[in-house]
Amino acid sequence: MRLRGRDPRAAPSSSAGAGDARLQAPPGRNPFVHELRLGALQKAQVAVLTLTLFPVRLLVVVLMMLLAWPLALVSSLGPAGQEPEQPPALWRRVVDLLLKAIMRTMWLAGGFHHVVVKGRQAPPTEAAILTLAPHSSYFDAIPVTMTMSSVVMKAESRDIPIWGTLIKYIRPVFVSRTDQDSRRKTVEEIKRRAQSGGKWPQIMIFPEGTCTNRTCLITFKPGAFIPGVPVQPVVLRYPNKLVSVFSHALKILWLTLCQLHNQVEIEFLPVYTPSEEEKKDPALYASNVRQVMAEALGVAVTDYTFEDCQLALAEGQLRLPADTCLLEFARLLRGLGLKPERLEQDLERHAERARMTQGRGVTLPEFAVQLGVPESESLEDLFSLFDEGGGGEVDLREYVVALSVVCRPARTLDTIQLAFKMFGSQDGSVEEHALSSILKTALGVAELTVTHLFRAIDQERKGRITFADFEKFVQANPDFAEEYLYPEQTRPRSCARTPPAPTPNGFCADFSPESSATGTEPVRKKLD
Repeated sequence: MRLRGRDPRAAPSSSAGAGDARLQAPPGRNPFVHELRLGALQKAQVAVLTLTLFPVRLLVVVLMMLLAWPLALVSSLGPAGQEPEQPPALWRRVVDLLLKAIMRTMWLAGGFHHVVVKGRQAPPTEAAILTLAPHSSYFDAIPVTMTMSSVVMKAESRDIPIWGTLIKYIRPVFVSRTDQDSRRKTVEEIKRRAQSGGKWPQIMIFPEGTCTNRTCLITFKPGAFIPGVPVQPVVLRYPNKLVSVFSHALKILWLTLCQLHNQVEIEFLPVYTPSEEEKKDPALYASNVRQVMAEALGVAVTDYTFEDCQLALAEGQLRLPADTCLLEFARLLRGLGLKPERLEQDLERHAERARMTQGRGVTLPEFAVQLGVPESESLEDLFSLFDEGGGGEVDLREYVVALSVVCRPARTLDTIQLAFKMFGSQDGSVEEHALSSILKTALGVAELTVTHLFRAIDQERKGRITFADFEKFVQANPDFAEEYLYPEQTRPRSCARTPPAPTPNGFCADFSPESSATGTEPVRKKLD
């Protein structure tokens, strides 16, 4: 798979910024993957500070949380959904100040000696919702503790010892993964609070729905914009290179506490008041707010979504390279109205149609018929992913392989088995060039050398292998990709050449009601 150069398309204009061309991130750029390599001096610094500064800082952080816990416990007693009293009682204002001071001391102990705040935070009567981006780290909680704003949290969070009590103090909106109706209730609760005229604390929401590497802003979930009330965009910047670079909480804590100084910048942008058109269309409202925030950050926007994060980070026998074309493939599918969760049901039917072509190239009109969609620019872009030589024909089998990966990213062997059925001869065996086509498409790259892998599987030197041979080899060598594929191309040449980008660091709950069921599944950590 390869992206042939196309000019980035301008996003549709709207009442907010009509006529302005919108900067789009290069197609194929992966905002969910990070690569960080420490130099010898940095490794030595981390090693020394792990034995000296880290234990002291960790002790102070724990002590601050223990000090804040009884205050939060007493203050959070009573009915959870009870409307806050206005104005707040004197004792609550005192507790609020004490908790802010304790939390600031905790961040100070963690190395955040200076938190830069730009702009003015609007009162709840002007903006009931604060939209924060980019979401890239657990340290994005700093503005929450500074303002004591409510947040949208997973319901399981309230059961975490000590931390759960601190969370309940800020009156969060909990969303449950087990309650099928929870997302709708969450949106209704946000709407109720947003339209209360400032009686409830402001709600801080990360509309991206997951963590990214800060190189661009992905598609905003519409949940924060459904109430149709003014929002205040808030952008976050981390000048430090090593802050929030791992997806595991303990690694984030360890590496950050081993830095002599950490810094975060919080900028409150002007309140964004939606037009009548935006009130009726939350997706348009979300897109326009995202553009304002992207311009303030100086980054591009991309149409990748929370679901693409699951694809990028899914565990399986094959890990996707940082610049895989499959993210662009998934984005284009959604643009055509083809949802992977629905297409998965028809994979076998699509595979049978592709097998019948026996590798014969299909043209764009034939491709449109196979997909059941009209010809369009989006379809041309999708077609061009597989038309590497620009000859105007594609192999339908490669499309089905890519579709299988997107539909079930963690089930690598199921995809390979399906591919063997399409590419195989009468006995189901394939030659080396066919295995190369299968694995190139499954990884979303333009070039891949499989000679060593093929020879390792083909012990009898027959020049052909079956899926049974491949499966047996994988079971005996579960890390076969690391040994036979990646060493020769640690940076596989793929659909877009982009510089390495920083790694995702955690995930926040996605509560948008129209999200697919896949959005509720836990995202697993990607092998690094």
